[in-house]
Amino acid sequence: MSTAPARRSGSASADPADQPRDHTPDPRRWRALSVTLAAGFMSLLDVSIVSVALPSIQQGLGTGASGAQWVVSGYALTFGLALVPAGRLGDAFGRRRMFLIALTAFVGFSALAGAAPSITWLIVARLAQGLAAGALAPQNSALIQSLFRGAERGRAFGLFGATVGISTAVGPLVGGALLALFGEPDGWRWIFYVNVPIGVLALVLAARLLPKLTSGRPRGHIDWVGVGLLGGAVLALLLPLVQAESGGLSGLSWLFPVGVVLAVVFVFWERRELRRDREPLLDLRLITETSGYAPGALLGLVYFTGFSGVWIVFAQFYQGGLGYTPLQSGLSVTAFAVGSAVAAIVGGRLVERFGRRLTVFGLSAVTLGIAAAALILLLVPGPAAGLAAAPALLVAGIGGGFTISPNITLTLRNVPVRMAGSAGGALQTGQRVGAAIGTAVVAGVYFGVLAATGRDFAVAIASALGVAVLTSAVALGIGIADLRRERRRAERVGGSDPDAPDGPAHHVLPE
Repeated sequence: MSTAPARRSGSASADPADQPRDHTPDPRRWRALSVTLAAGFMSLLDVSIVSVALPSIQQGLGTGASGAQWVVSGYALTFGLALVPAGRLGDAFGRRRMFLIALTAFVGFSALAGAAPSITWLIVARLAQGLAAGALAPQNSALIQSLFRGAERGRAFGLFGATVGISTAVGPLVGGALLALFGEPDGWRWIFYVNVPIGVLALVLAARLLPKLTSGRPRGHIDWVGVGLLGGAVLALLLPLVQAESGGLSGLSWLFPVGVVLAVVFVFWERRELRRDREPLLDLRLITETSGYAPGALLGLVYFTGFSGVWIVFAQFYQGGLGYTPLQSGLSVTAFAVGSAVAAIVGGRLVERFGRRLTVFGLSAVTLGIAAAALILLLVPGPAAGLAAAPALLVAGIGGGFTISPNITLTLRNVPVRMAGSAGGALQTGQRVGAAIGTAVVAGVYFGVLAATGRDFAVAIASALGVAVLTSAVALGIGIADLRRERRRAERVGGSDPDAPDGPAHHVLPE
């Protein structure tokens, strides 16, 4: 079995879990996890919760649709930009330190967003809030890598996957509930204010529960050239996508080739850093030599392309087509959130036993459930369509739960702890890019079909969900191919279980 060449050992360890052979479980690890997940839930919830509040924001601040759209797209943009650099900073200077800094900033900018007297103020606060959220996100997965081992890590990632799935799915429901509670025109402010007390409590508990560094010395240099190249590539790819609804996709399409060029230059630069025996922003051997990382990252990107886009079209269909209130619209997709939450927790316990087979099953259920929901919404007329589609969304939600958290575990389980932050940041960057693509494409299909059919909402939602079915099917194909590849590799090394996390079928970078 081949392994990567050993890294230089001159840099100090900044994380107590970087020495896995001497690892002693922290007795407070589960309480620490609950605090980090609560903070992560807030940051991910803010990706989708604001969508239902855009009419309220327009009314309260007297702005147009394009200005209000930047409240959503600006957050998504800066969130994606921060992930990999923040993950690397966490690896270098400590995950606890980065987590506390990012959470403090997130709470502060949430308060500023809620108090915004103008749309310009709100957009700037949301851009800064997105940067803080993007800095917070990779610390969650890295802390799980640091605090947990073996089967416990699978259960912890199960809870993390549940947080990712639920936060995205319940955003419209929570936003609708807050608007119903606080009313117009200033109900939207409480979407941001609610983060403040929860965030302050999480900050106090995190300061007490998260493990402290064993060394105050930073590990390795920071690859600022890599930061600039990757940031430019992500910006060039995301900016046209997040502005798709206001015409950015066509007006800024020239940025796509710029992004590709910057990505290619980034790859060459990171290889150069490795040849010079320096710490790169993203160690490309994660992709080439760490078993499970590349297919897992690709599967996550493709899955989130369909998964993230459906919530916008569901909200548009239920509110614009069926006349639901924002709260009713959110309740109509609750079945997905419930199924996803339960399955993600169960999936975290089963992934050690079933491995990639679990995600194959999950993606099959997602594909079937979304396809059934599309057919039901096409055929069932009137307000009853929402209730009729609930069982299909429950099936899709269960499949989503068996997809997200097991895939995170399978993708990151062989990543060295010293690289957990940058690896988790890269994984989530792919998910954010997929989400941006999905939002642009799925919503584009919905509105395009709506205009072409003279506002036939049923045909529009069925067509948009058809795109999600196709992307889920592609993700399923990736999962099946990875499962077959692991089985062939296991047969070559003696017939061991291809899904065993630390079995001989896996190539792992040295700690």
